Amino acid sequence: MAEGERQAPPDSSEETPPATQSFIIPKKEIHTVPDMGKWKRSQAYADYIGFILTLNEGVKGKKLTFEYKVSEAIEKLVALLNTLDRWIDETPPMDQPSRFGNKAFRTWYARLDQEAENLVATVVPTHLAAAVPEVAVYLKESVGNSNQLWNISAVPTWSKVNQGLIRMYKAECLEKFPVIQHFKFGSLLPIRPVSLC
Repeated sequence: MAEGERQAPPDSSEETPPATQSFIIPKKEIHTVPDMGKWKRSQAYADYIGFILTLNEGVKGKKLTFEYKVSEAIEKLVALLNTLDRWIDETPPMDQPSRFGNKAFRTWYARLDQEAENLVATVVPTHLAAAVPEVAVYLKESVGNSNQLWNISAVPTWSKVNQGLIRMYKAECLEKFPVIQHFKFGSLLPIRPVSLC
């Protein structure tokens, strides 16, 4: 197989037309503090905060132990997450002071960095295979950064997190240049101004 090409994931039982969207490898677009206005007015910001709010509402009152009927796409996502979880078990923490997180995360992250496109290819439908490199970047960025290790063992319970999530997440994360300067934008999370359609 030529470099840059990837084998398509197995076809699902549904025939789907080819994607008409072009996909791009995400890149940083917020380089200075004044660029933050571009971020706050972007389609990516609107889509991202909308996704967070939808997830927040969707899990309220749901028990973790309840059996839910899920789609094939969700089953594939759960399998991907189970793979990442298995890798955690295969990468035990190092015996070290943990003020800034455990350095075993770097080993785990290196594995994710190497395998992200293959993992994403198992989830993305065949007709959207061109999106795999872009989605792989978002998967890797979603788990943190191997150069910035944080100890999050003091995070309070979910109910405490949820109480402050909506109110503080925007102010303390999404509106802070030191955080957003690392965010990457592509065709799925575009920096263009939000469309009101």
